[in-house]
Amino acid sequence: MTTRDEVFEKVREVLVDALSVDEDEVTPEAVLTSDLGAESIDFLDIVFKLEQAFGFKIAQGELFPENVAQNPQFVKDGKVTPEGIAALKEKMPHADFAKFEQNPQVTKVGEIFTVDAVVNFVERKLAAATA
Repeated sequence: MTTRDEVFEKVREVLVDALSVDEDEVTPEAVLTSDLGAESIDFLDIVFKLEQAFGFKIAQGELFPENVAQNPQFVKDGKVTPEGIAALKEKMPHADFAKFEQNPQVTKVGEIFTVDAVVNFVERKLAAATA
């Protein structure tokens, strides 16, 4: 069984490689976009490198849900609706929404994608694979 520290170290290696950042920048609370400079194309690379590093497949939209912000049911007046937050939580049980829920601006959705969320995702995938 892989420990959380081991998963974090592998995730850190993936992010350092994919985003060309320094190791010390990759902290659990670092946001992939605003802190580490990830752009949409980088998310594909991150998914590919995570698959290689951990030996599992990640379905399209599984780690980083797509098109939630474009869904008029989930967004109103520039804010993610309670239905939208519920949909995101369902798609991303690995993420912490506490901070986002206080100010659910569409422009802040990216803040959900922290290093810690990626580590949680990998742990869930590894646990499911061994279950």
